[in-house]
Amino acid sequence: MRNRSGRERGPSPAAHGVKARQRRNSAQRPARGARAMGMRGSVGDRPDRGPGVAAEVSRSLRVAAAYGWRLIVVGAAVYAIFAALGRFHLVTLAVFLALVLTALLEPSVRLLNRWMPRSVAVTVGLLLGILLLFGVLSLIGANVAGEWEGLRREFVGGVSRIERWLEGPPFRVPPGTLSDLQDRVSRFVSSHRASLISTALSGVGRVVEVLTVGVLALFCSVFFLHSGDRMWEWFGGQLPGRGRHPVRLAGRAAWITFTGYTRGIVVVAATNAVLVGVMLFVLRVPLAVPLAVLEFFAAFIPLVGSPVALAVAAVVALAAKGPLVAAVVVLLIVVIGQIEGHVLHPLVMSRAVQLHPVVVALSVICGSVTAGVPGAVVAVPLVSVVWSVYGVLRADPSGT
Repeated sequence: MRNRSGRERGPSPAAHGVKARQRRNSAQRPARGARAMGMRGSVGDRPDRGPGVAAEVSRSLRVAAAYGWRLIVVGAAVYAIFAALGRFHLVTLAVFLALVLTALLEPSVRLLNRWMPRSVAVTVGLLLGILLLFGVLSLIGANVAGEWEGLRREFVGGVSRIERWLEGPPFRVPPGTLSDLQDRVSRFVSSHRASLISTALSGVGRVVEVLTVGVLALFCSVFFLHSGDRMWEWFGGQLPGRGRHPVRLAGRAAWITFTGYTRGIVVVAATNAVLVGVMLFVLRVPLAVPLAVLEFFAAFIPLVGSPVALAVAAVVALAAKGPLVAAVVVLLIVVIGQIEGHVLHPLVMSRAVQLHPVVVALSVICGSVTAGVPGAVVAVPLVSVVWSVYGVLRADPSGT
């Protein structure tokens, strides 16, 4: 368009606005269409990050890989901890025994502390525990010494009875098999006397290790009983501010679970020992008191210890009293197992140990494979403490 002076006039502002709107609309139409097509084609999926490998890996595989490397790190840390503890297994065992003594003697020390100072209460409590232990050991020694001669005669006659019983139906063992077995054992002992002597000498070293562990455990338990709470408070004070409360919460839960388990297993073991001792005394099986004490200590290995101890009692009954009494003792294994599993554990240890029997069995087997009998004893309380700490921290993840 031209104005009156003949010059060309530019488009009006209104025309400018119309053209700008047209350009914007034309640019937005393909973008909106592309977005709409993209939404329709990938609903529920992440947008493509390019032609790389990450776009081809499924979400489940990425989640599995994330959990996998974290589990590998945790497993490596746990392995390193147990390897370090295995290198110092005597110290670890001594500290564990010290914690057991502390859990058992703490109620009596607290009671004595009402009438005497704390240090005197700890001394009196430890002396009473030591006297009780030596009293039980002396009772076992006196019982074995008093019944040894009669037990030897009964065993000689019992072996003869077992041999005659095996020669009859249904076993039909050839005569003289047991005598040949005894001769072979005697020849083996005579030919391997040097190795047996070296084994006995290594057993002396084991005795020294046991005494060392016992003295160290007693030494640690003195300080745990006297000032264990102050030691724990000092340890918590060395941590950063944000980590103090979770650690204290986990430590309190761990100690409650450990003391509950320790006191509960002592009650269960004592009940089993009394039942076994009474039944063996009624059946007139020799060494009833030592076998009852063996049952007491074997009960500290759940699900396995009691049957093993009663199997030893069944062998003694078979040699001394014949197969009928031995069958009664075998039946006693089943009865005591039912009482322990369905009465004592639910009543005494249900609050301290909330583990499935399969978990208990697997813990005992793994502990025994890893560290023998001490590992089998430590496995269940360790798993119980770890599970209780996990439950407390899961219930309060913020640590507040």
